[in-house]
Amino acid sequence: MSVAFVKEESAEAASETLLPDRPISPHANLVTEAGLKMLEAALNEARTAAEAATAIEDINERRRQSANPLRDLRYFTERVRTAEVVPAPETADKVAFGSHVTFEREDGRVQAYRIVGEDEADPKAGTLSYVSPVARLLLGKAVGDVVTLNGQEIEITAIA
Repeated sequence: MSVAFVKEESAEAASETLLPDRPISPHANLVTEAGLKMLEAALNEARTAAEAATAIEDINERRRQSANPLRDLRYFTERVRTAEVVPAPETADKVAFGSHVTFEREDGRVQAYRIVGEDEADPKAGTLSYVSPVARLLLGKAVGDVVTLNGQEIEITAIA
């Protein structure tokens, strides 16, 4: 039979739809309760997308459409499996995982962030990963403490 009548792609073309796994952080997978819910929702979304892709009749299109969902499915399955929920801090005496911390920079800018897990961190939305340089400097500190980041002083003004 002529190759022109074969519906499947060559092995080379098929390998283009196999995406490398998303990197998994070497750090502990600490999450807030909301972070765990976000991971579970992302896992369900990936599962739904992967199932939808399996319904596609054309094998070439099925491979293309399932590449991202299958990669996400592997990633979020692992992140949910290894998630360690950290309860909200009981006090606001010191910056801890889950704390909302406000600080002022030398140039007068005031910034506020919540310290969260890596997958739920979004600085534009006001959340920082607990392994970020700023969060690592702030963890364990109290209101009035000053830390130095890249030669600039940062003073903690509030913890909630």
